[in-house]
Amino acid sequence: MTAYAAERAGGASVLIGALAPLTRPGWAQAGQHLLAGMELAVSEVNDAGGVAGRPVELVVRDTAADPRRAEAAVEELAGLGVAALAGEYHSVVARAAAARAHALGLPYLCSSAVLDALTEEPTDRVARLSPPQTRGWQVYADFLLGAGRGPIAVAAEPSVYWAAGARILREYVAPRGGAVVELDARALAPAALCDELAGHRATALLLLVGHPDPAVPIVRSVRRDRRLAEVMIGAPAGQPEFAEWATLLGDEGAAIPFLRYLPERLSPLGVRVGAALRERLAEEPSFVAFEGYDTVAVLAEALRTGGAGRARPAVDWSRVTVDGTRGRIRFSHTPDISVWQWAGAPIQVVDRDPSEPGRFRVLHTD
Repeated sequence: MTAYAAERAGGASVLIGALAPLTRPGWAQAGQHLLAGMELAVSEVNDAGGVAGRPVELVVRDTAADPRRAEAAVEELAGLGVAALAGEYHSVVARAAAARAHALGLPYLCSSAVLDALTEEPTDRVARLSPPQTRGWQVYADFLLGAGRGPIAVAAEPSVYWAAGARILREYVAPRGGAVVELDARALAPAALCDELAGHRATALLLLVGHPDPAVPIVRSVRRDRRLAEVMIGAPAGQPEFAEWATLLGDEGAAIPFLRYLPERLSPLGVRVGAALRERLAEEPSFVAFEGYDTVAVLAEALRTGGAGRARPAVDWSRVTVDGTRGRIRFSHTPDISVWQWAGAPIQVVDRDPSEPGRFRVLHTD
Protein backbone atom coordinates (compact mmCIF):
# COMPACT_ATOMS: atom_id res chain seq x y z
CA MET A 1 0.00 0.00 0.00
CA THR A 2 1.36 3.43 -0.94
CA ALA A 3 1.56 6.29 1.53
CA TYR A 4 -1.27 7.98 -0.35
CA ALA A 5 -3.55 4.97 -0.16
CA ALA A 6 -3.39 4.91 3.63
CA GLU A 7 -6.42 6.26 5.50
CA ARG A 8 -6.21 9.82 6.76
CA ALA A 9 -5.79 10.07 10.52
CA GLY A 10 -8.95 12.11 11.08
CA GLY A 11 -9.04 15.86 10.50
CA ALA A 12 -11.93 17.91 9.16
CA SER A 13 -10.13 19.71 6.34
CA VAL A 14 -9.78 18.62 2.74
CA LEU A 15 -6.05 18.95 2.17
CA ILE A 16 -4.62 20.08 -1.17
CA GLY A 17 -0.86 19.92 -1.65
CA ALA A 18 0.38 23.09 -3.36
CA LEU A 19 3.69 23.10 -5.25
CA ALA A 20 5.35 26.39 -6.19
CA PRO A 21 8.87 27.83 -6.68
CA LEU A 22 9.16 30.27 -3.79
CA THR A 23 12.95 30.59 -3.49
CA ARG A 24 15.91 30.77 -5.87
CA PRO A 25 16.93 29.33 -8.21
CA GLY A 26 13.20 29.03 -8.85
CA TRP A 27 11.32 31.90 -10.38
CA ALA A 28 10.12 33.12 -7.00
CA GLN A 29 7.87 35.93 -8.23
CA ALA A 30 6.00 33.48 -10.46
CA GLY A 31 5.62 31.19 -7.46
CA GLN A 32 4.29 34.02 -5.31
CA HIS A 33 1.66 34.92 -7.91
CA LEU A 34 0.68 31.27 -8.35
CA LEU A 35 0.29 30.84 -4.59
CA ALA A 36 -1.65 34.10 -4.22
CA GLY A 37 -4.19 32.86 -6.76
CA MET A 38 -4.53 29.50 -5.03
CA GLU A 39 -4.91 31.10 -1.59
CA LEU A 40 -7.60 33.49 -2.82
CA ALA A 41 -9.57 30.62 -4.35
CA VAL A 42 -9.30 28.56 -1.15
CA SER A 43 -10.68 31.50 0.83
CA GLU A 44 -13.63 31.86 -1.53
CA VAL A 45 -14.33 28.12 -1.68
CA ASN A 46 -14.43 28.02 2.12
CA ASP A 47 -16.66 31.11 2.31
CA ALA A 48 -19.08 29.24 0.03
CA GLY A 49 -19.18 26.17 2.29
CA GLY A 50 -16.01 24.31 1.34
CA VAL A 51 -16.07 20.88 -0.27
CA ALA A 52 -18.87 18.59 0.94
CA GLY A 53 -19.18 20.84 3.98
CA ARG A 54 -15.51 20.56 4.85
CA PRO A 55 -13.01 23.44 4.65
CA VAL A 56 -10.19 23.28 2.13
CA GLU A 57 -6.63 23.75 3.39
CA LEU A 58 -3.49 24.26 1.31
CA VAL A 59 -0.35 22.44 2.39
CA VAL A 60 2.37 24.43 0.60
CA ARG A 61 5.79 23.13 -0.40
CA ASP A 62 8.54 25.16 -2.07
CA THR A 63 10.06 23.34 -5.04
CA ALA A 64 12.79 25.96 -5.69
CA ALA A 65 12.80 24.75 -9.34
CA ASP A 66 14.36 21.44 -8.24
CA PRO A 67 12.77 18.25 -9.67
CA ARG A 68 14.15 16.06 -6.87
CA ARG A 69 12.80 18.43 -4.26
CA ALA A 70 9.41 18.27 -5.99
CA GLU A 71 9.46 14.46 -5.97
CA ALA A 72 10.22 14.46 -2.25
CA ALA A 73 7.44 16.98 -1.65
CA VAL A 74 4.92 14.79 -3.49
CA GLU A 75 5.91 11.80 -1.36
CA GLU A 76 5.61 13.85 1.81
CA LEU A 77 2.26 15.35 0.85
CA ALA A 78 0.89 11.92 -0.07
CA GLY A 79 1.91 10.71 3.37
CA LEU A 80 0.08 13.63 4.95
CA GLY A 81 -3.12 12.50 3.24
CA VAL A 82 -3.70 15.28 0.72
CA ALA A 83 -6.70 14.70 -1.52
CA ALA A 84 -4.92 16.14 -4.56
CA LEU A 85 -1.91 18.12 -5.75
CA ALA A 86 -1.98 21.55 -7.37
CA GLY A 87 0.37 24.05 -8.91
CA GLU A 88 3.96 24.33 -10.11
CA TYR A 89 5.35 26.76 -12.66
CA HIS A 90 8.57 25.20 -14.00
CA SER A 91 7.94 22.53 -16.63
CA VAL A 92 10.80 20.19 -15.72
CA VAL A 93 9.73 20.30 -12.06
CA ALA A 94 6.07 19.71 -12.91
CA ARG A 95 7.08 16.71 -14.99
CA ALA A 96 8.84 15.17 -11.97
CA ALA A 97 5.82 15.89 -9.76
CA ALA A 98 3.43 14.43 -12.33
CA ALA A 99 5.44 11.22 -12.56
CA ARG A 100 5.30 10.68 -8.80
CA ALA A 101 1.60 11.61 -8.65
CA HIS A 102 0.86 9.07 -11.37
CA ALA A 103 2.88 6.38 -9.58
CA LEU A 104 1.06 7.06 -6.29
CA GLY A 105 -2.41 7.33 -7.84
CA LEU A 106 -2.72 10.90 -6.56
CA PRO A 107 -4.78 13.44 -8.58
CA TYR A 108 -2.65 16.36 -9.77
CA LEU A 109 -3.81 19.51 -11.57
CA CYS A 110 -0.81 21.28 -13.11
CA SER A 111 -1.31 25.04 -13.17
CA SER A 112 1.36 26.62 -15.38
CA ALA A 113 3.90 24.18 -16.82
CA VAL A 114 3.61 23.70 -20.59
CA LEU A 115 6.06 20.95 -21.58
CA ASP A 116 4.14 18.64 -23.95
CA ALA A 117 5.47 15.42 -22.41
CA LEU A 118 4.33 16.10 -18.85
CA THR A 119 4.32 12.34 -18.24
CA GLU A 120 6.10 9.53 -20.08
CA GLU A 121 2.93 7.46 -20.39
CA PRO A 122 -0.79 8.29 -20.57
CA THR A 123 -2.41 8.87 -17.19
CA ASP A 124 -5.89 9.65 -15.94
CA ARG A 125 -4.52 11.08 -12.70
CA VAL A 126 -2.96 14.24 -14.11
CA ALA A 127 -4.64 17.21 -15.81
CA ARG A 128 -3.31 20.56 -16.96
CA LEU A 129 -4.68 24.10 -17.30
CA SER A 130 -1.89 25.77 -19.28
CA PRO A 131 -1.67 25.08 -23.03
CA PRO A 132 0.92 22.60 -24.32
CA GLN A 133 4.22 24.15 -25.35
CA THR A 134 3.76 23.17 -28.99
CA ARG A 135 0.50 25.08 -29.29
CA GLY A 136 1.73 28.22 -27.55
CA TRP A 137 5.09 28.39 -29.27
CA GLN A 138 3.57 27.82 -32.69
CA VAL A 139 1.32 30.81 -32.02
CA TYR A 140 4.46 32.75 -31.18
CA ALA A 141 6.14 31.56 -34.40
CA ASP A 142 3.10 32.72 -36.39
CA PHE A 143 3.55 36.15 -34.84
CA LEU A 144 7.24 36.25 -35.84
CA LEU A 145 6.54 35.12 -39.39
CA GLY A 146 3.69 37.60 -39.74
CA ALA A 147 6.05 40.37 -38.65
CA GLY A 148 8.52 39.33 -41.37
CA ARG A 149 11.23 38.32 -38.92
CA GLY A 150 14.09 36.19 -40.18
CA PRO A 151 16.63 34.81 -39.69
CA ILE A 152 15.51 34.15 -36.11
CA ALA A 153 18.29 33.59 -33.58
CA VAL A 154 17.65 31.50 -30.49
CA ALA A 155 19.92 31.93 -27.46
CA ALA A 156 19.35 28.84 -25.34
CA GLU A 157 20.67 27.23 -22.18
CA PRO A 158 20.75 23.42 -21.77
CA SER A 159 17.38 22.14 -20.55
CA VAL A 160 14.64 19.81 -21.72
CA TYR A 161 12.23 22.75 -21.79
CA TRP A 162 14.47 25.09 -23.80
CA ALA A 163 15.47 22.30 -26.19
CA ALA A 164 11.81 21.49 -26.81
CA GLY A 165 11.08 25.16 -27.49
CA ALA A 166 13.93 25.47 -29.99
CA ARG A 167 12.78 22.29 -31.77
CA ILE A 168 9.17 23.52 -32.02
CA LEU A 169 10.30 26.82 -33.52
CA ARG A 170 12.73 25.18 -35.93
CA GLU A 171 10.25 22.59 -37.19
CA TYR A 172 7.44 25.12 -37.55
CA VAL A 173 9.40 27.94 -39.16
CA ALA A 174 11.50 25.99 -41.69
CA PRO A 175 8.60 24.69 -43.86
CA ARG A 176 7.26 28.24 -44.00
CA GLY A 177 10.44 29.69 -45.45
CA GLY A 178 12.03 30.86 -42.22
CA ALA A 179 15.35 30.01 -40.63
CA VAL A 180 16.38 29.50 -37.00
CA VAL A 181 19.97 30.04 -35.86
CA GLU A 182 20.71 28.34 -32.52
CA LEU A 183 23.28 29.94 -30.20
CA ASP A 184 24.63 28.47 -26.95
CA ALA A 185 23.90 31.05 -24.26
CA ARG A 186 26.06 29.17 -21.78
CA ALA A 187 29.16 29.23 -23.98
CA LEU A 188 28.77 32.79 -25.33
CA ALA A 189 29.19 35.89 -23.17
CA PRO A 190 26.68 38.67 -24.00
CA ALA A 191 29.23 40.59 -26.11
CA ALA A 192 30.13 37.47 -28.11
CA LEU A 193 26.45 36.73 -28.55
CA CYS A 194 26.00 40.19 -30.08
CA ASP A 195 28.82 39.45 -32.52
CA GLU A 196 27.06 36.24 -33.59
CA LEU A 197 23.79 38.10 -34.11
CA ALA A 198 25.48 40.68 -36.28
CA GLY A 199 27.34 38.03 -38.26
CA HIS A 200 24.16 36.05 -38.99
CA ARG A 201 22.22 39.24 -39.76
CA ALA A 202 19.48 38.04 -37.42
CA THR A 203 16.38 40.22 -37.20
CA ALA A 204 15.10 38.59 -33.99
CA LEU A 205 16.69 37.11 -30.89
CA LEU A 206 14.63 34.78 -28.70
CA LEU A 207 15.72 34.33 -25.09
CA LEU A 208 15.46 30.70 -24.07
CA VAL A 209 17.35 31.33 -20.87
CA GLY A 210 16.88 31.81 -17.15
CA HIS A 211 15.86 35.01 -15.40
CA PRO A 212 17.44 37.25 -14.20
CA ASP A 213 20.71 35.67 -15.39
CA PRO A 214 21.62 35.49 -18.17
CA ALA A 215 18.47 37.12 -19.61
CA VAL A 216 19.02 40.59 -18.15
CA PRO A 217 22.71 40.97 -19.20
CA ILE A 218 21.87 39.74 -22.70
CA VAL A 219 19.05 42.26 -23.12
CA ARG A 220 21.29 45.10 -21.95
CA SER A 221 24.08 44.13 -24.34
CA VAL A 222 21.81 43.81 -27.36
CA ARG A 223 19.97 47.06 -26.62
CA ARG A 224 23.26 48.96 -26.37
CA ASP A 225 24.86 47.51 -29.51
CA ARG A 226 24.31 49.91 -32.44
CA ARG A 227 24.70 47.10 -34.96
CA LEU A 228 21.58 45.45 -33.52
CA ALA A 229 19.27 48.46 -33.36
CA GLU A 230 16.69 46.74 -35.59
CA VAL A 231 16.84 43.36 -33.84
CA MET A 232 13.65 42.41 -32.02
CA ILE A 233 14.24 40.64 -28.70
CA GLY A 234 11.61 38.05 -27.78
CA ALA A 235 10.96 35.98 -24.67
CA PRO A 236 8.30 33.35 -25.43
CA ALA A 237 8.56 31.82 -21.94
CA GLY A 238 7.15 35.00 -20.38
CA GLN A 239 10.01 36.60 -18.46
CA PRO A 240 8.76 40.21 -19.07
CA GLU A 241 5.36 39.40 -17.50
CA PHE A 242 6.54 40.09 -13.97
CA ALA A 243 7.29 43.43 -12.33
CA GLU A 244 10.83 42.32 -11.47
CA TRP A 245 11.67 42.43 -15.20
CA ALA A 246 10.67 46.08 -15.49
CA THR A 247 12.45 46.92 -12.23
CA LEU A 248 15.74 45.42 -13.43
CA LEU A 249 15.65 46.63 -17.03
CA GLY A 250 13.49 49.76 -17.06
CA ASP A 251 12.88 51.05 -20.59
CA GLU A 252 15.27 48.44 -22.02
CA GLY A 253 12.82 45.71 -20.96
CA ALA A 254 9.98 47.09 -23.09
CA ALA A 255 9.00 45.93 -26.61
CA ILE A 256 10.02 42.31 -25.88
CA PRO A 257 7.10 40.09 -26.96
CA PHE A 258 6.18 37.11 -24.80
CA LEU A 259 3.41 34.54 -24.40
CA ARG A 260 0.61 35.24 -21.95
CA TYR A 261 -2.38 33.02 -21.24
CA LEU A 262 -5.18 35.54 -20.84
CA PRO A 263 -8.25 36.24 -23.00
CA GLU A 264 -8.90 39.53 -24.76
CA ARG A 265 -11.48 40.29 -22.06
CA LEU A 266 -11.76 38.68 -18.66
CA SER A 267 -15.12 37.31 -17.59
CA PRO A 268 -16.98 39.13 -14.79
CA LEU A 269 -15.48 36.53 -12.44
CA GLY A 270 -12.03 37.29 -13.84
CA VAL A 271 -12.49 41.02 -13.32
CA ARG A 272 -13.52 40.48 -9.71
CA VAL A 273 -10.70 38.03 -9.03
CA GLY A 274 -8.21 40.36 -10.72
CA ALA A 275 -9.18 43.18 -8.36
CA ALA A 276 -8.81 40.91 -5.34
CA LEU A 277 -5.44 39.63 -6.54
CA ARG A 278 -4.22 43.17 -7.18
CA GLU A 279 -5.00 44.03 -3.56
CA ARG A 280 -3.43 40.82 -2.26
CA LEU A 281 -0.22 41.18 -4.31
CA ALA A 282 0.06 45.00 -4.15
CA GLU A 283 0.83 44.88 -7.89
CA GLU A 284 -0.81 43.89 -11.16
CA PRO A 285 -1.58 40.15 -11.13
CA SER A 286 0.11 38.07 -13.81
CA PHE A 287 -1.64 35.36 -15.82
CA VAL A 288 0.05 32.91 -13.43
CA ALA A 289 -2.03 34.27 -10.54
CA PHE A 290 -5.21 33.60 -12.53
CA GLU A 291 -3.95 30.09 -13.28
CA GLY A 292 -3.49 29.56 -9.55
CA TYR A 293 -7.05 30.67 -8.80
CA ASP A 294 -8.53 28.51 -11.54
CA THR A 295 -6.54 25.50 -10.32
CA VAL A 296 -8.16 25.47 -6.90
CA ALA A 297 -11.62 26.30 -8.30
CA VAL A 298 -11.36 23.29 -10.63
CA LEU A 299 -9.96 20.97 -7.97
CA ALA A 300 -12.72 21.90 -5.52
CA GLU A 301 -15.34 20.94 -8.11
CA ALA A 302 -13.47 17.76 -9.05
CA LEU A 303 -13.30 16.69 -5.40
CA ARG A 304 -16.98 17.46 -4.85
CA THR A 305 -18.00 15.22 -7.75
CA GLY A 306 -15.38 12.59 -6.88
CA GLY A 307 -16.27 12.15 -3.24
CA ALA A 308 -13.98 14.25 -1.04
CA GLY A 309 -14.95 12.22 2.02
CA ARG A 310 -13.16 9.13 0.74
CA ALA A 311 -9.57 8.26 1.55
CA ARG A 312 -9.02 8.22 -2.22
CA PRO A 313 -11.35 10.62 -4.10
CA ALA A 314 -12.30 9.30 -7.53
CA VAL A 315 -11.44 12.35 -9.63
CA ASP A 316 -12.81 12.03 -13.15
CA TRP A 317 -11.46 14.93 -15.19
CA SER A 318 -13.89 14.23 -18.04
CA ARG A 319 -16.81 15.19 -15.77
CA VAL A 320 -15.37 18.52 -14.59
CA THR A 321 -16.80 21.73 -15.99
CA VAL A 322 -16.00 25.03 -14.29
CA ASP A 323 -16.45 28.67 -15.20
CA GLY A 324 -12.93 29.97 -14.59
CA THR A 325 -11.48 33.44 -14.64
CA ARG A 326 -10.33 33.01 -18.26
CA GLY A 327 -13.14 30.95 -19.74
CA ARG A 328 -15.14 27.77 -19.33
CA ILE A 329 -12.81 24.95 -18.32
CA ARG A 330 -13.33 21.40 -19.58
CA PHE A 331 -10.74 18.68 -20.02
CA SER A 332 -10.21 16.34 -22.94
CA HIS A 333 -7.57 14.11 -24.48
CA THR A 334 -5.64 15.82 -27.27
CA PRO A 335 -3.19 14.26 -29.75
CA ASP A 336 0.33 13.60 -28.44
CA ILE A 337 -0.54 14.86 -24.92
CA SER A 338 -0.46 12.20 -22.19
CA VAL A 339 -2.56 14.05 -19.58
CA TRP A 340 -6.05 15.51 -19.46
CA GLN A 341 -5.80 18.93 -21.10
CA TRP A 342 -7.83 22.14 -21.08
CA ALA A 343 -7.85 22.72 -24.83
CA GLY A 344 -9.46 26.16 -24.60
CA ALA A 345 -6.73 28.01 -22.73
CA PRO A 346 -6.38 31.50 -24.29
CA ILE A 347 -3.05 32.55 -25.81
CA GLN A 348 -1.73 36.04 -26.50
CA VAL A 349 1.56 37.52 -27.63
CA VAL A 350 2.07 40.76 -25.71
CA ASP A 351 4.85 43.18 -24.78
CA ARG A 352 5.46 46.11 -22.48
CA ASP A 353 4.63 49.43 -24.13
CA PRO A 354 7.87 51.43 -24.71
CA SER A 355 6.02 54.66 -23.94
CA GLU A 356 4.64 53.21 -20.68
CA PRO A 357 6.50 50.04 -19.58
CA GLY A 358 3.91 49.31 -16.90
CA ARG A 359 1.26 48.78 -19.59
CA PHE A 360 0.96 45.72 -21.83
CA ARG A 361 0.15 45.75 -25.55
CA VAL A 362 -1.57 42.79 -27.18
CA LEU A 363 0.26 42.09 -30.45
CA HIS A 364 -1.23 38.76 -31.56
CA THR A 365 -3.90 36.31 -30.40
CA ASP A 366 -4.64 32.70 -31.18
